[in-house]
Amino acid sequence: MEKKSLSKDVLGAINKKTGKNITENSVKKLASTVTNTTMQNEAELRKLIKQVSEMAKVPVSDSTMNDIVKAVKASGMNMNNIESLMKMMIKR
Repeated sequence: MEKKSLSKDVLGAINKKTGKNITENSVKKLASTVTNTTMQNEAELRKLIKQVSEMAKVPVSDSTMNDIVKAVKASGMNMNNIESLMKMMIKR
């Protein structure tokens, strides 16, 4: 899989929405641990959502987590469009 640079727009939106300063390197470090299995396995996906929540210091309710998991499963989302997942989470 080729390395893509993290969209500055997405990172800027995350920082603006959360009021936190999340660095591109911290996002890349977390993203490097994600595999296609992560996106397909509910337990792994929930773990990833929790890690993102902790990194952003923004709590994610159980209902929001359920919505994200449901949306990922319904869309068949994979590693090639993880930025779409980030954008979906920003809208919350």
